[in-house]
Amino acid sequence: MSVAKIIEVSASSKTSVEDAVRTGLKKVAGTVKGIQGAWVNETKVVTDGNGEITEWRVNMRVTFLVQ
Repeated sequence: MSVAKIIEVSASSKTSVEDAVRTGLKKVAGTVKGIQGAWVNETKVVTDGNGEITEWRVNMRVTFLVQ
């Protein structure tokens, strides 16, 4: 029988949503082993005064197996 745990992570990137997800997963992988997947449950952007996107932000739930 396997037991999984879910943690919530926030990450950001100046280039894209995909890069924000990759950055967050790499950071988590530094301390958590057995990552099974992630669910991006929220996407946000930061804009400048002209409405241009300056930063992408994601909140995601990362699932991993408990050893």
